[in-house]
Amino acid sequence: MITYEFLQAYWWCLIALLGGLLVFLLFVQGANSFIFSLAHNEPERELIINSTGRKWEFTFTTLVTFGGAFFASFPLFYSTSFGGAYWVWMLILISFVLQAVSYEYQKKPGNTLGRDAFRTFLILNGVLGPLLLGMAVATFFTGSPFVVEHSAMDGSGITPVISRWAGSWNGLEAVANPVNWLLGFAVVFLARTNGVLYMMNNISDAALRPRLLRALKVNSGLFLVFFLAFLGIILFADGFAVDETGVVTMESAKIFHNVINIPAVTTVLLVGVVLVLLGIGLPIFKGKLRIGIWLSGIGTVLAVMALFMLVGFGGTSYYPSTADLQSSLTLQNSCSSEFTLRTMAWVSLLIPFVLAYIAYCWYAIDKKRLDKAELAKEEHKY
Repeated sequence: MITYEFLQAYWWCLIALLGGLLVFLLFVQGANSFIFSLAHNEPERELIINSTGRKWEFTFTTLVTFGGAFFASFPLFYSTSFGGAYWVWMLILISFVLQAVSYEYQKKPGNTLGRDAFRTFLILNGVLGPLLLGMAVATFFTGSPFVVEHSAMDGSGITPVISRWAGSWNGLEAVANPVNWLLGFAVVFLARTNGVLYMMNNISDAALRPRLLRALKVNSGLFLVFFLAFLGIILFADGFAVDETGVVTMESAKIFHNVINIPAVTTVLLVGVVLVLLGIGLPIFKGKLRIGIWLSGIGTVLAVMALFMLVGFGGTSYYPSTADLQSSLTLQNSCSSEFTLRTMAWVSLLIPFVLAYIAYCWYAIDKKRLDKAELAKEEHKY
């Protein structure tokens, strides 16, 4: 029998999957951040832009789907975070809108800003988008200043406002916590690493190849430094534990205890990390340039999924409040009704068909590697 608790866990797993896919698809942003630094002339810049231009809709759509899934399954998180920490989410959305506009308008007739201005917007999105997304996810571990009026949820309160942001910076408080910066930079350099791996797979250009390899070594090294630093801190930091009655307390090394007590999630995390390392190492040490993105991509999805599960399962608050400990959000106190979760679970069965369609489109688009000769024959190019 499918219970309410199972549906809550099921939808958190779907949220984790969408989060993992989103972080993987940030390779588009990561590759765009190299437009001027990696390409030495206009044909090379066009190769990078048109390589990522074939995939940017996937990232944007996944971002919207990620937010929509949170709204439908955990509406209290959506109203609390998106309604309170709106500066962070607005900056993320603005950077992605700039990306969409920049692809289409950089070569439009009458472009008063100039081609390079829109390409600068692409680089801005390539750095700011992953940085802010990483910092936003880091607050799942470090907490945010908000208060939930539980009386308003059952209609017994005198105010209809369910949650309010206790800080005056409306989400920008995250920049004051150095731990958030660690994950933010880890996501930036992971996106850049996967962007390099994708270009190795998708672009055929002898001049770019050695530069891509050098960029892979530098950015993968920086990713590992920031990610391992973040992981080491959150594993042994005080965490937000939830008992059977829903009371939230601080517990020393809570995430480490989850790693020990939930071996299935720990296995997913370890497999993900190993695949990312293989995806990085094979191009560097074995010269297998095309396989790296697939190993690193799958590893990225698994590792991010595991991080979401570690902070959502095991009696843990996935969105802790630093202003009022008992306002912290858990899977149980922030989810939709059982009817809503059950109905949407049936709809979610269509997800494999959507993923299969995306995989087919991806294969059709990337069946032939992009080179300067093919790009010259393209009727529509960015």
